[in-house]
Amino acid sequence: MDNALIADNFSLLSKLMDIHGENAFKTRSYSIAAYHIENLDTPLRDTPHELIPGIRGLSGSIGQKVIEMLDTGKLSVLDELIASTPPGVIEMLHIKGIGPKKIHTIWKEMEIETVGELLYACDENRLTRFKGFGEKTQQNIREGIEYYMQHQGHFLFAEMEVFFPQIDGYLRKLFGENNVAVTGAYRRQDLTLEQLEYIVLAPATEVKPKFVSAQPPELLEDTEHSLLYKLRNGLKLRLYTGETNMAEAQFRHTGSADFIAAFESRYPQALAGSKTEADVFAKAGLPHIPPCLRELPGILDLAKDKPIPDLIQPGDIKGIIHSHSTWSDGSNTLEEMARGCMDKGFEYLVISDHSKAAAYAKGLSEERIRQQHEEIDRLNQQLAPFRIFKSIECDILNDGSLDYTDDVLASFDLVIASVHSNLKMTEEKAMMRLIKAVSHPAVTILGHPTGRLLLSRRGYPVDHRMLIDACAAHGVVLEINAHPRRLDLDWQWIPYALEKNVLLSINPDAHSIEGFEDIRYGVLAAQKGGLEKRFNLSSKSLAEFEAFVKKV
Repeated sequence: MDNALIADNFSLLSKLMDIHGENAFKTRSYSIAAYHIENLDTPLRDTPHELIPGIRGLSGSIGQKVIEMLDTGKLSVLDELIASTPPGVIEMLHIKGIGPKKIHTIWKEMEIETVGELLYACDENRLTRFKGFGEKTQQNIREGIEYYMQHQGHFLFAEMEVFFPQIDGYLRKLFGENNVAVTGAYRRQDLTLEQLEYIVLAPATEVKPKFVSAQPPELLEDTEHSLLYKLRNGLKLRLYTGETNMAEAQFRHTGSADFIAAFESRYPQALAGSKTEADVFAKAGLPHIPPCLRELPGILDLAKDKPIPDLIQPGDIKGIIHSHSTWSDGSNTLEEMARGCMDKGFEYLVISDHSKAAAYAKGLSEERIRQQHEEIDRLNQQLAPFRIFKSIECDILNDGSLDYTDDVLASFDLVIASVHSNLKMTEEKAMMRLIKAVSHPAVTILGHPTGRLLLSRRGYPVDHRMLIDACAAHGVVLEINAHPRRLDLDWQWIPYALEKNVLLSINPDAHSIEGFEDIRYGVLAAQKGGLEKRFNLSSKSLAEFEAFVKKV
């Protein structure tokens, strides 16, 4: 059992004790323990048991519980609480805007035990009768539930990609290599997906018997042209059956509904008899449009007027921009991050640990900045020609100001400014903070511009056009945060950014060496927006990047 899981168990224990109305001091002690465990530099499983109670926050019974988890893989007091709590009440912890104390009221005073019941109670305006539940709170809870329920059964592209090879191989084994092709949202590289879609060149009467096994998937839909299954992991698998021409079928099911409707209305004869997708586009007099661009009908007009751009590729990323080390909340030391970059063939690393306002992430004080810069200077001498650039992910404070004085900001090669606190704000408030930040002469890059977390947090409301215009006016780069839960700036705003000559930067926001791999998801998302490597900051060579930094 690793530190993260132990910390998660203590965090859940604290929340469930609050839900049950237990002693607040005791519940807080477990929350504090979780915090300290998350920030430990060494794995608890490698720590002698007798030393564990001496670790800060793990004295007494808490230390014994850590040892219990290490020895048994379980925490009995947590298991007992889970068993005595209705599953629907625990599920409420996933609803944004409802904390454990409110859940206690919902369960014990409102006598509501499921998320569905809670939504119904919101619709009947029942929550406002209870202390601490005004109209605004009720509306926020309703919106949180609707958002949560809407995304049940949805997967991040990165999550779907884990399942894909096994499913793809299984289908090809069942129906033959040339009789199966992936299509739909996965082929378009959508950021989130509800289902994985395939063309199968066989009638449904032949397909269904193939899925008969000891544990067959659940058949949700059985229509003339498709079968929809639900796999044991919750993933939905749609098989388009009865097709005879793979090129036609794959084309028709790959594009979005709007794209296909526009294409067929303009080029009604292009599909008939085509043997490949290249034939389809050739008959329409268009260059080949990659699947990732078959989202919006407007691409048809662009393709008619000019060539499709050479889309950025993962190999076009030359340096790692936006990364964290153990100086703040990263898992690897600065030297390990640098050597990890070198091992993967990158030319430079921009280290951007958190600023001091991010106390939860061990944000850097002015003194620690000086110490880190000394280490960077030493490493740059050792690792040349590889180079580490001095940066910071500087918090944009509530009034739009930055987390350090101008003198401190001037000590960095470049500054990434991001919002991490007070995310619940109006568009007017959000834009005030963002515009003021990008107007600061020290800011080089605006990090994850909306603060969204895919499938779990919408992010604060942003006027994208105004924000992009401001970045253009002040020469600020817009980040495409490559973490698969962020992918923020959203790809749909890339064309407008390019129109305004705003430079973009695909950055992994890596908190470990493994985090560098997220670059790929940022590239896939950027391809949907038509990004070319020449408009991407992290595609610059070391010499080009050094020249860029000197100008900012």
